[in-house]
Amino acid sequence: MSAEPSVSPSRVGVWLIGARGSVATTAVAGCAAVTAGLHPPTGMVTETPPFADCGLPPLSSLVFGGHDTVDCPLPKRAEALAAGGVLPSGLPQAVRAELAAADREIMLGGPQPGEARGEDELVEALASDIRDFIRRRGLTGAVVVNVASTEPVPADDTALPASSLYAAAALRAGCPYVNFTPSSGLHHPALASAASSSGLPYAGRDGKTGQTLLRSVLGPMFAQRALAVRAWSGTNLLGGGDGAALADPAAAAAKNAGKERVLADTLGTVPEGEVHIDDVPALGDWKTAWDHIAFDGFLGTRMVLQTTWQGCDSALAAPLILDLARLVARAREVGLSGPLSELGFYFKDPVGDGPAALGEQYAELVGFAERLRRDPDEPEPHGLSGEWR
Repeated sequence: MSAEPSVSPSRVGVWLIGARGSVATTAVAGCAAVTAGLHPPTGMVTETPPFADCGLPPLSSLVFGGHDTVDCPLPKRAEALAAGGVLPSGLPQAVRAELAAADREIMLGGPQPGEARGEDELVEALASDIRDFIRRRGLTGAVVVNVASTEPVPADDTALPASSLYAAAALRAGCPYVNFTPSSGLHHPALASAASSSGLPYAGRDGKTGQTLLRSVLGPMFAQRALAVRAWSGTNLLGGGDGAALADPAAAAAKNAGKERVLADTLGTVPEGEVHIDDVPALGDWKTAWDHIAFDGFLGTRMVLQTTWQGCDSALAAPLILDLARLVARAREVGLSGPLSELGFYFKDPVGDGPAALGEQYAELVGFAERLRRDPDEPEPHGLSGEWR
C-alpha cells in the first residue's frame, strides 16, 4: 500500500510597509529565530495558552516581503541592529538565508521625489506588487502591515498621504490591513467607503509598546481607586529613524494624540500636562520615557508617582507585528470583516469601539481567540475556499 501524499501547510504572506526598517528587520529575524528554536517567543501573546488551537498560521508558514524607499539589504540592516544590541550577537548570520529571502521580496515603494504617476496609477502599481508576491510565492493570501516612519498629520484631505496610498493598495489587492503607526492609513476620509465595502478585516492604529502601554495600566488604577489626577506630564528621548521622524512637530503631534487619548479615556478627564519627544541620535534604537503624575489622595493630600521606561522599540514591537499578522490572517480565513476592535490591546488609537484599559482590552482579545476557534467540521465561510481574494 502506498503512503498517502503529505499535505503542505498553507503559507501566508506578511507584506511590510517600511520593510527595511528596524521593526520589520527585527520581526523577520525574530520569526526565523523562533521557528528554528534558537530563541523562545518572548513577547508574543499568540504563543500563550489562551491562543492555542485557534487556527493561527504557524510562524513557519509566514513569508515576508514588502515595500520600502531605502536600499539597505536586510542582512546588512540586521548586522547593524546586532552591533547596537537590538539583536543578539550572531543571530544575523544564523538567519541570514531567511533575511536574504525576505529582502528579495522587497519592492521600491512610493511616491518617489518628482513622482509623475497619479494617485490611482501609483495605488495600482503598489497593489500589483502585492498580488505578484502572493502569486509568485504560492500564498493563500497576505496581510499588509504598516511599520513605516510616522508621517505628519495631513494639512488637508485633498490628497492621499503615502500611508493612505499603501492602505488603498492593500484593499485593491484584496488584503487585510494593519496600521501599526499613527499615520493616516485607512483613517483617511477618502478611504472610508472603500474600507467599509471591501469585506476585509483591518486593525490599528499606532502600536502600544512602551509609555502608552504603561499609561493604559496606571490610568485605570487611579480611576478605580478614586484618586484625583491633577497633572500627567511625560518626556520621550529616542534616536534612530523614529527619533528623526518625530523631530518634525507635525509628526510628533500625530504620535502624542494617541498617548493623550488613552489618559482621557481611562481617567474620564484630561489632566494638565504634555508629552515631549526629543530626538537623541546617540540612543539609536533605544528610548527612555519618563512620566510625572501629580495626584490627590484622601483629604487633599498631594502625592506624586514617577515612572521610567527604558527599552528598545524594535524588540517591543516585533513580536506584536507577528501576533497581529497571525490574528488578522486567521480573521480573514474565518470570514470576519471590518474593524477588529478586539485587537485594541495592541494599539493606542484602536479602530472600532472598545475599552481603553489594558486589562479590559486583554479580556476582549481572549474573547476574540474564541471567535477564531471555528469548528473544523463547519463549512468554509462563503467566498473563502481556496485563495482569500
